Amino acid sequence: MVELKYKRNFCITAHIDHGKSTLADRLIQKAKIIEERQMMNQILDSMDIERERGITIKSQAVTIPYHAKDGHDYELNFVDTPGHVDFSYEVSRAIASCEGALLLIDATQGVESQTVSNMYMALEQDLAIVPVVNKIDLASADVESVKHQIDHDLGLDSSEAMLVSAKTGQGIDELMEAIVTKFPAPTGDSSAPLQALIFDCHYDEYRGVIVHVRIMEGRVKPGDSITFMSSGTQYKVEQTGIFKIRYEETEMLEAGDVGYLIAGIKTVSDVRVGDTVTLTSNPAPEPLPGFKDVKPVVFSSIYPIDSNDYEELKESMEKLKLNDASLVYEKDNSLALGNGFRCGFLGLLHLEIIQERLERDFDQVIIFTAPSVAYRVKQAGHDEIEVDNPADFPEGKIESSMEPYISASIITPSEYLGPIMELCRMKRGAQKNMNYLDEKRVELTYEMPLSEVLFDFYDKLKSYSRGYASFDYEVIDYRPTDLVKIDILINGKPVDALAQLCYRPSAVERAKVVCERLKGEIARQQFKVAIQGAIGSQIIARETVNPVRKDVLAKCYGGDVTRKRKLLEKQKAGKKRMLMAGDVELPQSAFLAVLKEKEDN
Repeated sequence: MVELKYKRNFCITAHIDHGKSTLADRLIQKAKIIEERQMMNQILDSMDIERERGITIKSQAVTIPYHAKDGHDYELNFVDTPGHVDFSYEVSRAIASCEGALLLIDATQGVESQTVSNMYMALEQDLAIVPVVNKIDLASADVESVKHQIDHDLGLDSSEAMLVSAKTGQGIDELMEAIVTKFPAPTGDSSAPLQALIFDCHYDEYRGVIVHVRIMEGRVKPGDSITFMSSGTQYKVEQTGIFKIRYEETEMLEAGDVGYLIAGIKTVSDVRVGDTVTLTSNPAPEPLPGFKDVKPVVFSSIYPIDSNDYEELKESMEKLKLNDASLVYEKDNSLALGNGFRCGFLGLLHLEIIQERLERDFDQVIIFTAPSVAYRVKQAGHDEIEVDNPADFPEGKIESSMEPYISASIITPSEYLGPIMELCRMKRGAQKNMNYLDEKRVELTYEMPLSEVLFDFYDKLKSYSRGYASFDYEVIDYRPTDLVKIDILINGKPVDALAQLCYRPSAVERAKVVCERLKGEIARQQFKVAIQGAIGSQIIARETVNPVRKDVLAKCYGGDVTRKRKLLEKQKAGKKRMLMAGDVELPQSAFLAVLKEKEDN
């Protein structure tokens, strides 16, 4: 075992696309922990969905050996983290298991919004920060300008910054030395009672729950009996080990180590991220502080397409929750779609990823309802309630309603300023600040309703700025709004799964879009089908699906007009009876058409 003073735990954190996963590849390659022929780009992005989208979703830990210039052998534990704002909870958990952070900055893009928020996250945990300027091999790299931004925007010492190219491997040796010299060794006493922080877990079909831990105090080895402090459940450790791309078994884990435990845990609900593991025979006096509870900002319901698959979906959700601690859900049901779950997400990308993971990793065929945010609604004579589901919206007179507002920070090249300010104005944004970071880049601060950012804000921002603008936000408070519930009626009957909560001035537009989409999806019946959008009893949008009709006059060639009229009257009466008794089956594609995230306004 390596002595405690020769261990280093650090994470790699940055804005999206600044090269974290590529830098992780170079460090792994340098340490030669896997053979060259097995090496591939973004080796830590193990999920198919990460490779396809080119983003990191899950933090991944790796232990690599390093022989330093001082002649000692070091053990470096590092975590590659996501850069997208929706996965910042994943970053905060990774940071809690480290003593240092490499703050990566793209030499062509400079400091961006997520760079700043990740730096503050690391400072809150008292981490040593080493700024790293990446992509110095590119022709458009402007290292001097980035160094100025490190001094000016981040308040870090730019003379400490390491210059590297993660793609070519330039500067990696110097960076490895800096990790050893600039980051502190972990603290902890191996003989103290065991305190291990759970920072991640995942489910394995054969071994049960594999728990990822950072040992703060004490040691744990196979054969020990352990207790999870929040649930009080006890298990016997079968295997301990460290991450070297694959799992590598070790004799034990002790203070300062980052590794995994396997204890034959089959009950998924026993394990919670942020919990403390201790020894049953010699328990720690108190648990570690753990992590802040995550606050979801976007809500949507998930239903299985076949209601018989509900139990399977429930199991899948439990296993996914293990691997994604920021997913919050509870049971829900709908008249149109049966039993399902009401889920809270950290953003729209998070929702999309959960949807894809359920479909791919767990073979679930599911449907999501329209995303919504949590509103606060006060009805006359009642207490204020929180409403994130249109089904819970109170009937009757609403005294006041409030919606969540965010403070959005947008950093953009100055030539795209006009269209971005116009976009924010359309989304009910109020400009609070405008700060020129240098000759080319501007930071805009806007306060706007979170519900306006839900649908297509991020896509439009990227297209208006040709991909150069960066966007970060935090929820600040609740402010008064004029909230209404749009009901969608098919032949006069409301479909609860299609109801939406909406800002009143946008309601007509929203209802029109839904009615138009449904018209394209509902098959023609023998009778006229009315699709209506309504606020209470007031109809605000309507589309009609015309009936198919049989040619009842085909057999009347010539002859008396009264006979033709009689046949037409008979057909009309039949259609009327049918309309009263007829039910319109909504195809699954109709729900999907309405719930497509990208509103094509």
